[in-house]
Amino acid sequence: MTFQVFDTTLRDGAQREGISYSVVDKLAVARLLDEFGVGFIEGGWPGAMPKDTEFFRRARTELDLKHAVLVAFGATRKAGVAVADDPQVRALLDAETQAVCLVAKSDIRHVERALRTTGAENLAMVRDSVAHFVAEGRRVFLDCEHFFDGYRFDPSYTSSVVSAALEAGAEVVVMCDTNGGMLPSRVTAAIGELVERLGVGPERLGIHCQNDTSCAVANTVAAVEAGVKHFQCTANGYGERPGNADLFAVVANLQLKLGLPVLPDGCLEQMVRVSHAIAEIANIAPDTHQAYVGAAAFAHKAGLHASAIKVDPVLYNHVDPSIVGNDMRILVTEMAGRASIELKSRELGLDLAGHPEALSRVTKRVKELEAGGWSFEAADASFELLVRSELPGENAARPFGLESYRVQVEHREDGAVVSEATVKVRVRGERVIATAEGNGPVNALDEALRVALKRHYPELAHFELADYKVRILEGSHGTGAITRVLVETVDGGGRDWTTVGVHENVVEASWHALVDALTYGLSYSAASVR
Repeated sequence: MTFQVFDTTLRDGAQREGISYSVVDKLAVARLLDEFGVGFIEGGWPGAMPKDTEFFRRARTELDLKHAVLVAFGATRKAGVAVADDPQVRALLDAETQAVCLVAKSDIRHVERALRTTGAENLAMVRDSVAHFVAEGRRVFLDCEHFFDGYRFDPSYTSSVVSAALEAGAEVVVMCDTNGGMLPSRVTAAIGELVERLGVGPERLGIHCQNDTSCAVANTVAAVEAGVKHFQCTANGYGERPGNADLFAVVANLQLKLGLPVLPDGCLEQMVRVSHAIAEIANIAPDTHQAYVGAAAFAHKAGLHASAIKVDPVLYNHVDPSIVGNDMRILVTEMAGRASIELKSRELGLDLAGHPEALSRVTKRVKELEAGGWSFEAADASFELLVRSELPGENAARPFGLESYRVQVEHREDGAVVSEATVKVRVRGERVIATAEGNGPVNALDEALRVALKRHYPELAHFELADYKVRILEGSHGTGAITRVLVETVDGGGRDWTTVGVHENVVEASWHALVDALTYGLSYSAASVR
């Protein structure tokens, strides 16, 4: 039996707080998961959720899956109801999927208190439901809800649920850590005991882990190492409470660390793209520190690390980032040494290695600025301008020089608040004075600067301020605290860059960031013209 990568992003993952997929969203996520090469996509619960019923109806004509089998999720028949008469069972068949995943109680406490039925009737519900779907030509997976908790309380009854499902024809019975309280060693022990008790191979078992102990990925890997071939995960670990086992971490660990071929060839390098695209659809910012796919997963800050990476990147990377579609980054901070500065400059296309004196000046300058509150790790554009200012032949004249600026804020009697800025700059030998209004002092300053420069630099019309962040630095107090400003700018060609400014005055800090933003953008516009 080959490995079965079973994704439940659209069902269990959708239970995460803040996620609400539309049918169009679900179709888009399914396509992405298929591109990543998962074997099964659990699309939702038809009959119980109108949106999921609509998803399966549209999926029949709108999804052309290359790798995955679409799975409909539902429960076993209700207690005291014939399986053929249960409307939820009928809705699962109407979804017309090749496979179904049924959930059943496997903890006798839940059977008696939640279902309010007997252990014997619950076993009959499992047998009847599995056999019914098998007879209808469906592949059947059975999720044993609360398996591990139930097994620890009454191993005999929980084992009987697994046995009933397998005897009725279930392809795989999935052990669910529903409350997420397990640890890897306990998962391994439970699987070993169950296999011995029932006399079945571990390949007939599956694993589904919640992340309440932050062990969902480790528990899933432990189960596979114990012989399980079917594992259920969600993209980016989305799910109820702390979430589920992260699909991307599990797959990467199994394939890269254990050498197990869990994905089709050529799919692993799609990991970062698919992860971030699904996050975008879910309207959740990607976790920058997520293993393998996070922007910081291969970002190095300490100077000691950078020195070793300069010799050989493998010395501080546990895998080649490109294998999963990621990149290595060098962060420039107060911890940076010469190696960090050199590597980061090389990443930006600048050669400091051949200019040791410039490298020393840049390193010293970065440390001085970082000590004063500047931060370049999120502001590559400002760092690049600093490096260029020290490199022979790179220190091009600034596109404009400041004579002065003034900003005033007027609170009017009717409650309106208007900001007005005046800038006096020198542009190509010409003194220019310009005034503009804005909805705040920074916006007014930005508008006035653009008015002053637009005749000489018409390409500024394509620059747009996309994001503006202000942070009061630690160790500073009250209204006189030092402020750090980050400005993200985009142009019409899809390029974006971030700049930084620091000062006790938030407007002055913003001015520094704005000047760098326009200078950087204009330098690339000029280069493209040349």
